[in-house]
Amino acid sequence: MTPKTLTDRELNRALLARQGLLERLDLPLPEAVEAIGAVQAQYGPALPVALWTRVRGVDAGSVRTALERRTLVVGTLLRRTLHLVTPAQHAAYAAVVVAAGDDTWRRTRGESDPAADRLRERLTEFAGSVARSPEEVADWIEKWVAAHPEAIDAAELEFQRTYKWRPFRSTVAVTRSPVGGVWDEGVPDGVLAAPVPEGGPPSAEDALHEVVHRHLRAFGPAGAADVAQWIGAKVTPVKALLKSLEDRLEVFKDEGGQLLYDLPEAPRPPAGEPAPVRLLPWFDSALLAYAPKRRARILPQEYRDLVYAKANLQLRPTFLVDGTVAGVWALDRKRREAVLTLTPLTGLSRTVTAELVAEAEQLLPVCVPDGPARVVVADRR
Repeated sequence: MTPKTLTDRELNRALLARQGLLERLDLPLPEAVEAIGAVQAQYGPALPVALWTRVRGVDAGSVRTALERRTLVVGTLLRRTLHLVTPAQHAAYAAVVVAAGDDTWRRTRGESDPAADRLRERLTEFAGSVARSPEEVADWIEKWVAAHPEAIDAAELEFQRTYKWRPFRSTVAVTRSPVGGVWDEGVPDGVLAAPVPEGGPPSAEDALHEVVHRHLRAFGPAGAADVAQWIGAKVTPVKALLKSLEDRLEVFKDEGGQLLYDLPEAPRPPAGEPAPVRLLPWFDSALLAYAPKRRARILPQEYRDLVYAKANLQLRPTFLVDGTVAGVWALDRKRREAVLTLTPLTGLSRTVTAELVAEAEQLLPVCVPDGPARVVVADRR
């Protein structure tokens, strides 16, 4: 049977429904994160925004509480970037990263003694129950290097010291945690051993199966290239796995003819489903969960270069109108006021502008819980 073709608008509504962007999810925060998938976390202030816009009752305080209680964790995972996940998600994502060869600490071509790898594995013991600061980790490593002067070649040693051993502690075996346990709006540099499932980490095969399922649940329908790009894996094994699961999945095509896969029970609302305005944070996962050329379901092609700042590799915060990116926003914190400015990339009606302003006014206390006056400014186009 020829797969049904889904339009970009139909794919858009499917994405919005899963991400809580049609109707905010009414779930406990960890369950909501399980539903929407790993959340990009390289910029700390983005986390409460990403969750507030998707989940009922979320504010900056509830996100901090979840992180302090470790019902949510932040770690270096997919594509060597920071992500917010639940402990249950972390194990599978970590196993996929290791299988893809993305958990290496070496940054030069020199040969190092395998003992250095074993030292990195011991980092989970050093940071097993107490968060360790970058300085504590560096001091611990340097003492080992002094006792094993030939274990790490000179070029690698110079690189690691230049970056204060950051690559060495950027491993899936640890998560980010503040020394002292109190979170603020930034992502701390301290590290604490990652949660480990009772039965131990999953096999590479089981982990890939779980992560593909999670991707379809959060971002489907999706193609093999979309999944592979998001998780940092090669396309071939992802494609083979999806092919093997065809009898248990729904299979579609997009307007370009790419095969798409989806979970049978996943929501796929009609194209005409109304979509409210929404504000998305920096580096939002919904904009990054697909192969770069296949993001038209939410990011119009003509706006790609306006949203992605190549100079500093940042994905700017955006807002959605009728489900797709229609503008960007910026937050300027001054001593006496915090100004959130909405800048449309296309013409907007007064009614839509008023809806965006109202949404931004509700978001501002999440971005700036205390202190200055809060103001929303809507630029005109």
